[in-house]
Amino acid sequence: MSEPVRVVVVDDHAMFRRGVSAELGATGAGRVEVVAEAADVDEAVAAVQQHRPDVVLLDVHLPGGGGVEVIRRVKDSEVRFLALSVSDAAEDVIGTVRGGARGYVTKTITGPELVDAITRVADGDAVFSPRLAGFVLDAFAGAGLSADLASVDEDLDRLTEREREVMRLIARGYSYKEVAKELFISIKTVETHMSSVLRKLQLSSRHELTRWASDRRLL
Repeated sequence: MSEPVRVVVVDDHAMFRRGVSAELGATGAGRVEVVAEAADVDEAVAAVQQHRPDVVLLDVHLPGGGGVEVIRRVKDSEVRFLALSVSDAAEDVIGTVRGGARGYVTKTITGPELVDAITRVADGDAVFSPRLAGFVLDAFAGAGLSADLASVDEDLDRLTEREREVMRLIARGYSYKEVAKELFISIKTVETHMSSVLRKLQLSSRHELTRWASDRRLL
């Protein structure tokens, strides 16, 4: 019988991180084994160096530089990265894949599907949620998305990781209260981030923000 795939789970939300670990322990018994958890970039790099996992299950938006920064700092070609994110925005998917991830799935994935994705990535396959695969094919086939992403990246570079998260949720129609609950922050903090987003992007309302995000295929 083959050894289980050794996994490090990286996510800055403790409840979600523990839930994923518990789900993998129950659903993936004998196939995957969670050897460590981490909440930010520094913790993730240290956990990978200590435990030498087969697969790092990696959130895209992390304190300390984001998931791509973890990939950049890990100097072990044997470790494979699978992004697990709430974001299905094109620039996140393409940026993470360009950074070195072998796959990208969203947090709507089921436990059995996640176990299957992890084992496939460990075997060397590239794994994507169905809708996201189109982004990758378009970008790497030169179908024009790459050029679009260049201008999107320039705009998004003005925003912090947290501001990007707030921006996407507000643009999708979430209320400030809903954003606060989703991101585990206060409503006042949401308001502060929103004001900063509008100022940096030179927009005047959430309606303009929604149109801006829609035009750039960020929703």
